[in-house]
Amino acid sequence: MLRLFRFTVLLVVWGGLILGGALLFFIWDLPRPEEALVATRRPSVTLEATDGRLLSTSGDLYGERVRLADLPAYVPGALMAVEDRRFRSHFGLDPVGLARAALANWRAGRVVQGGSTLTQQLAKNLFLTPERNMRRKVQEALLALWLESRFTKDQLLEIYLNRVYLGAGAYGVDAASRLYFGVPARRLSLWQAAILAGLPKAPSRYNPRANPHAAIRRGAEVLDAMVAAGLITSSRANQEAERMALPPRPSGDAGWFADWVQDDLAENFPGSGDLVLRTTLDLKMQAVVEAKLGALLAGPGAAAHVTQGAVVALQANDGAVIAMAGGRDYRQSPFNRATLARRQPGSAFKPFVWLAALEHGMDPGSAVSDLPLTLSGWSPGNGRWRSRGEISLEEALAHSINTSAVRLLLASGGSRSVAEVAERLGLRGRFANNASLALGTAEVTLLDLVAAYAPFANGGMRVTPYGIARAESGERVLAVPLTAPARVITTEHAAEMRRMLNAVVERGTGRGAAVPGQRIGGKTGTTQDSRDAWFVGMSSRWVIGIWLGNDDAAPMEDVSGGSLPARLFKEILEEMAR
Repeated sequence: MLRLFRFTVLLVVWGGLILGGALLFFIWDLPRPEEALVATRRPSVTLEATDGRLLSTSGDLYGERVRLADLPAYVPGALMAVEDRRFRSHFGLDPVGLARAALANWRAGRVVQGGSTLTQQLAKNLFLTPERNMRRKVQEALLALWLESRFTKDQLLEIYLNRVYLGAGAYGVDAASRLYFGVPARRLSLWQAAILAGLPKAPSRYNPRANPHAAIRRGAEVLDAMVAAGLITSSRANQEAERMALPPRPSGDAGWFADWVQDDLAENFPGSGDLVLRTTLDLKMQAVVEAKLGALLAGPGAAAHVTQGAVVALQANDGAVIAMAGGRDYRQSPFNRATLARRQPGSAFKPFVWLAALEHGMDPGSAVSDLPLTLSGWSPGNGRWRSRGEISLEEALAHSINTSAVRLLLASGGSRSVAEVAERLGLRGRFANNASLALGTAEVTLLDLVAAYAPFANGGMRVTPYGIARAESGERVLAVPLTAPARVITTEHAAEMRRMLNAVVERGTGRGAAVPGQRIGGKTGTTQDSRDAWFVGMSSRWVIGIWLGNDDAAPMEDVSGGSLPARLFKEILEEMAR
């Protein structure tokens, strides 16, 4: 009995020490909640071009502090319905919600549902960094319990509604209401409240300025959640869904770029203080890009049934984005086709196949067959190209020979091997797991594709596109989270790829992009029925990517990557040289 007593005492003592140590580990750097609650709103954001000239200001981003009693009941109701239906009954943590989310995620085999309460979200937004690990989750839970003990449910809702980030640099429902709808929060309609309530899940993805269609779809989901919660009827939800319409936002130049660089401000620069951000945007290049793209779409583009286009220009050595056009007119359509639209790149994907071939022991002079080829009933065509039997890798890329591309993919380890090469260079996309990948059946964004070409231009270094070069808050210079270039291919392979891409412009499908006096490399891309036309080219300093097409994927009239996109590339470079 004495032994058992001693063992129990030791167990209690050591258990207490271990528990105390664990608690100390989790709370030693917790912020002081009282101090974090002093600030009630975030300051303004000013964007400057790379030369210091004013690019844009956020205006009155933070609106007025709102009281719960002044808001229509459906504003907090919509938020609770979609984010935390049990908000008024739990104690800051929701075991029922956590169990439900865990079950849903287990059934789906991936994360499809979260279990965080509104109080936990508030704790994270007020006090913690966006870092994701177990320690931060425990701290989030502890702070949520503190908030619940310190404030009433109505007070917590009020703090949340005044502090939550809702995209485009707007913090709080009043700021977002004025920014997106031009009205104060107390005058929000039900459908407008539904759109705002849908934003905390993914402010960048559902931003009404950058992606109005996604914002409206998300708003409809919130209305459905309100019906399920018994807050409104199905007929009312349908009526409000039909009323959803987002007005175009008047803007000056570079609206797409400004939206893009502000997407992650809440995570990259947490805390208070006026933000002055020196961006990488070159105003001259931006003006040239917008003017040349607009003129092309209004003239030869209109004649060829081309309604939209996008252009991205970045510095090859480090990934700084110096110009970006996400469409023909930001005021009519702020959707950014350069960063959000995923389209098939066609033959603009082929350089990654050729690089895989080099890494499997070939060189630009190696021979590859251009004869017809059939795989499981699929026979890729070569257009007007007349087969010669065997040609060099350089000639095959210069003339964009499809059957050679498929043979090189198969000889380099197959589609998975080529996809890994593309991903290593920074290209994110949905990659087909078959030989058609060699012809560009992946789905990628223009920005990612341009960045993935940078290693061919800069000697083999992968770059991460960025738009903010310097940040200040008051008198303090803030650290800007940047990813340094990293070697992903050898200098020898980079030089061989540059040589072959030069051949594309000198004597191949990209001849229309040739600029007198400059050594230009690049690659054309055209998808089936001329639904997409691409040209990604590189000069001594820049990588510039161009996409032309239609939002509904309607065919263009005989537009290829070597025609209007290559021509636009040439016009931009020639104008910049003046």
